Amino acid sequence: MLVISALLGSALIAVPVTAHATDAVTTPTEVTAAAAVGLDDPAKKEIAMQIVSSAENSSLDWKAQYKYIEDIDDGRGYTAGIIGFCSGTGDMLDLVEYYTQVKPGNILAKYLPALRKVDGTDSHAGLDPNFTRDWAKAAQDTEFRKAQDHERDRVYFNPAVKQGKSDGVGTLGQFIYYDAIVMHGDGTDSTSFRNIRKRALSKAKPPSQGGNETTWLNAFLDARVWAMKQEEAHSDTSRVDTAQRVFLKKGNLGLDTPLDWKVYGDSFHIG
Repeated sequence: MLVISALLGSALIAVPVTAHATDAVTTPTEVTAAAAVGLDDPAKKEIAMQIVSSAENSSLDWKAQYKYIEDIDDGRGYTAGIIGFCSGTGDMLDLVEYYTQVKPGNILAKYLPALRKVDGTDSHAGLDPNFTRDWAKAAQDTEFRKAQDHERDRVYFNPAVKQGKSDGVGTLGQFIYYDAIVMHGDGTDSTSFRNIRKRALSKAKPPSQGGNETTWLNAFLDARVWAMKQEEAHSDTSRVDTAQRVFLKKGNLGLDTPLDWKVYGDSFHIG
């Protein structure tokens, strides 16, 4: 996945709208309740990790993915770990550098020179033949798992939630942002998160600017689908069409369970 270059958006946090796309007046109690729970609530974050894992690894067991590593032939080299850190896009390098700061002399530290050289390419030079084996060994280390959690939050999760709250969207909207950043990063290219959001802004306004939440999220997902179709490896848009759109069409802006969805033809359920 791509590296996020900066914190997203304004620090101003807007109060999310109610959980249904209506023009009804919200009571102070409802506003307080809506503002109290976001994707950063531990239970909601667990749901988010499971849904992303369903798309990235065809499994709800996201904690089993710390050891995952393979080249999925998407031009980004090795994809690995709980969020799909990639050897070709910089976030795997950042992860191993952070892990080495926390635990010098770890089993992956010797690959840092190679990771720096292959950054921006799909090359395995200096990584093969033992990098995948050593990654799996590192995943047995609690410190490496903590390092993956740290980088997931720093680079992807926290910026997505911050931008979502700034835009006034609820838990589902924050998840929609998170999944987009996981896949597209937040660089300067046309398919990055910030430019997906910019494309959506040409069609609708987020709640913080007076827009309807459902209308805004549909516009964002339209822009996301466009971005996915620009790249062959991501051209299957089912993680939007048969997952996020399903939740949105049901008016489930709070990402409340039970949840049923499909990704790449596989069915998933969270009770």
